[in-house]
Amino acid sequence: MKAHARLTACFDGSRTVLRELRSMAPLTLFPRRRSGATAVVHLVNSATSPLGGDDLLLSVRVGPGASLRISGVAATLALPGLHGEGSLSTVDVVVEEGGSLEYLPEPTVITARARHTAAFRAALASDAYLHTREVLVLGRAGESPGTLTSAQHVTRGSVPVLRQTLSIGSALDGSLAVLAGRRVLATDLVVGGPELPAASGEWWSRSPLAAGGTLVTSLAPDAVTALAPL
Repeated sequence: MKAHARLTACFDGSRTVLRELRSMAPLTLFPRRRSGATAVVHLVNSATSPLGGDDLLLSVRVGPGASLRISGVAATLALPGLHGEGSLSTVDVVVEEGGSLEYLPEPTVITARARHTAAFRAALASDAYLHTREVLVLGRAGESPGTLTSAQHVTRGSVPVLRQTLSIGSALDGSLAVLAGRRVLATDLVVGGPELPAASGEWWSRSPLAAGGTLVTSLAPDAVTALAPL
């Protein structure tokens, strides 16, 4: 299955309005009651996905001065294909001058035998704001996970802010150099917010980024614990 959903938010002088809201199953977009001047949209998987062989794309554009929040409503299950095919989901974001985007999906669970690639690309204006979060769960309860490659590429004013690729779901996950046997990996990225110093605790760390922004990474046996430091 191939699907391409589109969302465009613009500022009309007093509030953010949704100029384009185009769903394509399984990527379904539901506008919700706004929060102040911020437009709120829920992202729902309206069919079982991503399934091996799927190629899913969500394009988001936030115009100058607009403020948009996209949130998930349920966890995503990455499932295997009938013949071992991999699946791909891509989020492609543009935030223009003075724009703000919060992209906060629910966790992604990598089920047994799944082969999934998740890509997040964001091009931000130099004064734009971005808050995005990714929570990866290795398998359902009592299940060995499939494999996942997660790639994040964020630029701000054409300057690279974050470029990282992570592959999980192999025997190396149990080593201290990778996931130390933890089932859940959570990352939280803020660009354009207040500058925060480096900090760390038990199985989490906060790192200022050289081009601006802050990245928090957390490892835990469950999603609730992983989200606590974020």
